[in-house]
Amino acid sequence: MSRAKQKIGDELTVRIIKIVPNGLGLGFAENLTVFVSLAAAGDELRVRISQMKGKVAFAEIVEIIKPSTDRIKPPCVYFGRCGGCDFQHLAYEAQLNAKVGIIKDSLERIGKIDFQDIKIIGSPKEFAYRARAAWHADTRSRKVGYFRRASHSIIDVENCPILTDVLQNTLEELRVAIEWESFWSQKIEIEAANVGEDVSVYSSELIEPTQELMFSVLGENYFYDATAFFQGNPFLIESLIDTALREASGKFALDLYCGVGLFTLPLARKFEKVFGIEAGGKAVEFARKNIEHARLENADVFAENVGEWLSENGAEADFILLDPPRSGTEKEVIENILKIAPNEISYVSCEPSTLARDLRILCAELYEIQSITAIDLFPQTHHIETVVRLKKLETAEVV
Repeated sequence: MSRAKQKIGDELTVRIIKIVPNGLGLGFAENLTVFVSLAAAGDELRVRISQMKGKVAFAEIVEIIKPSTDRIKPPCVYFGRCGGCDFQHLAYEAQLNAKVGIIKDSLERIGKIDFQDIKIIGSPKEFAYRARAAWHADTRSRKVGYFRRASHSIIDVENCPILTDVLQNTLEELRVAIEWESFWSQKIEIEAANVGEDVSVYSSELIEPTQELMFSVLGENYFYDATAFFQGNPFLIESLIDTALREASGKFALDLYCGVGLFTLPLARKFEKVFGIEAGGKAVEFARKNIEHARLENADVFAENVGEWLSENGAEADFILLDPPRSGTEKEVIENILKIAPNEISYVSCEPSTLARDLRILCAELYEIQSITAIDLFPQTHHIETVVRLKKLETAEVV
């Protein structure tokens, strides 16, 4: 097939070299760079082109000619159709290796950073770990589940193997209990979280009150509910806190995008003063409650946009922890961190591409990377949490 004839719908034979960001398999065929969904490194595949961008093709698997040794049978009957998990076809060790590769690829390609010593902490549970979920419901077709891959149509999901047993039971009970005729909207979203047997459920369409939860780790108690973000894999939260804050101490620390105070509380045990900054109103309420419950008089939380707060207030911080959403930080946040120039930074990220973008700026003149640790909070998906510890260069000049 000549390149001139290549178009959407054409089929190619391709061998997958590696897994790259967004969990796609990378291969080359017919003068094209080909990205394949749900592939494994070492697969030999027959694929169909679904999208073209110049010499780059995005494709779906038509036939597995020769499977990779990393490939296993996915346990979920919805795999491939559901937009949630995209790594269930990979053995767990292969998932971890792929995620380290994704981080390295982002650092090298976007951040221009060559850092090879990336450790990864696997999840104690590969399935039944997810203590937080967002379900979609179609009140006309009476479906409850997740979005279909690459669409906003809903797959009716009866069983989700990554949910905790308690949330799986909640999903089953919800399917039976929903009074479909009572809804005005055709499509609604239902958020759920659990700690042990306690479950918190929220939807703007439901009149039932949202139950408050309490999660305990490393001697701290955290109150939150389904409306406020909290890490969804409870089995790795202790590792996350320890990795992000290990050996940190000093007079003053900033916790940027602090949420309900996951890092704020342990920071207050290590520093004389801690300020948490968080724009989400409900999260701020819980953060303040958690600080009060812990009787910490040296911590405070400000309900403001992080970039705006830093621009208006500034500070002479010894240590900054930032844990932004998947979209990453705003440009002004990084600019202000460089002006503050703390001795150490702990950057917690759930998106390698935006992490690499920001590290490129931070490491240009002022900081060097001390360690990079990946923590697999999201088994069976390409997502990965990364903790980067940075130290100010002794010869650095503050911007």
